[in-house]
Amino acid sequence: MALLCGSTSLTFPSTSLSSQFKNATSKSSSFSSFHFSLPNLSLSSSSSLSYSFQTQFPSTNFSLHSQLQEQEPELELEQEEEEEVENDPRFMCVEPEPRFSGPDIWNTTWYPKAADHVNTEKTWYVVDATDKVLGRLASTIAIHIRGKNLATFTPSVDMGAFVIVVNAEKVAVSGKKRTQKVYRRHSGRPGGMTVETFAQLQNRIPERIIEHAVRGMLPKGRLGRRLFTHLKVYKGPEHPHAAQKPIDLPIKDKRIQLVR
Repeated sequence: MALLCGSTSLTFPSTSLSSQFKNATSKSSSFSSFHFSLPNLSLSSSSSLSYSFQTQFPSTNFSLHSQLQEQEPELELEQEEEEEVENDPRFMCVEPEPRFSGPDIWNTTWYPKAADHVNTEKTWYVVDATDKVLGRLASTIAIHIRGKNLATFTPSVDMGAFVIVVNAEKVAVSGKKRTQKVYRRHSGRPGGMTVETFAQLQNRIPERIIEHAVRGMLPKGRLGRRLFTHLKVYKGPEHPHAAQKPIDLPIKDKRIQLVR
């Protein structure tokens, strides 16, 4: 690094090192990948063995300044290429647009949720089960409890009515189901299976027959369990829901009534 300076002073601890330095000045030196011959040095000695010299650099085979000038266009070309790549849409990372939070105006099918349903006062129906066919009566009751008779029916929303069934012990079945149809239940313990015929269960708990039939026609889950509470089955012609002012259940299927 001392050779790159215009004026430099060196101090040698002994005369032997100074002689070695003089011999080294006549040889060629290399620095940072370019070579040049060392110029003639004028040395002056003093009592403290301090030598000072001045150099005049001659023309060399390689110029550092010219090398930097040659590298500048290359750097500019590289920067231009990087800018072109950044602006090229093929290499640009386009983030997707955020989804619109509102309803899709292009989707013509609108599926209402429970929050969209306007809670209105539910209708109460009453039906007399005397000589009514069990399966056909249960399907009609399930339709009105679910609300399938309404134009605004939604499968996931509780929008049906309450149904009151009286004279449950007089419900009818076709064929030989009175003696052949069986109801099974299990206590959960070994040998805890109980089997009853339709006639036996009708004499013991007549309300359970209609409840069992309607429950099987309702959804299996939380909504179905809630809808099942809208069914009120009673033995005999009386019921305690006169304050709700129930109306007759509309029955369009004439086959519900059993003709004897």
